[in-house]
Amino acid sequence: MIPVYNERNTIEEVLDRVARVSIEKEVIVVDDGSTDGTRELLQKLCEESEAAQGRSGSNIRAVFHERNCGKGAALRRGFSAARGEIVIVQDADLEYDPEDYYKLVEPIERGLADVVYGSRFLGGPHRVLFFWHSVANRMLTILSNMFTNVNLSDVWTGYKAFRRGVLEKIELREDRFGFEPEVTAKIARGGWRIYEIPISYHGRTYAEGKKITWRDGL
Repeated sequence: MIPVYNERNTIEEVLDRVARVSIEKEVIVVDDGSTDGTRELLQKLCEESEAAQGRSGSNIRAVFHERNCGKGAALRRGFSAARGEIVIVQDADLEYDPEDYYKLVEPIERGLADVVYGSRFLGGPHRVLFFWHSVANRMLTILSNMFTNVNLSDVWTGYKAFRRGVLEKIELREDRFGFEPEVTAKIARGGWRIYEIPISYHGRTYAEGKKITWRDGL
């Protein structure tokens, strides 16, 4: 499940990397009102996908918002269209590596977890970037843990995997990046089993297109 907003320069590479992961899957892309040519590129890629039916990695479906509604709104739209047993959230930039899918789905497939968070703070390789971002992330994660009574290390991770049945039982309302603490709180309240696994992280700068800001932290 890939929410997209103005990622013309990265979305094709992300889709190529997702396609190379040898897990049976469908790829649902929700374009959240992009204005930089992302929408037109996705339409072209979907047409090519339909023409290449039967080829590995060609199963792509796209949904288009007429205006920008936010990541949370895009995810709700995509979740409602998902048909797979496990749903993975994949950002449309190049910060997260789809090769980590195998680790994300393993606890669910083994019957140990209902939800898996990919943590950037459990020892995986990562690009060194913003100190104050990491401080804010840890403080907000601690605040979330205080209210939910779960011991997560990275609530704001972009990599989360869910059994689809869990998502079907949660009513999500947040339209922007507030999706992350909202879904965490509702999973904790529902008593579902949560696992964390270390992932690699290749963060980007604002010049490279990073979108989350201090306003989202507030």
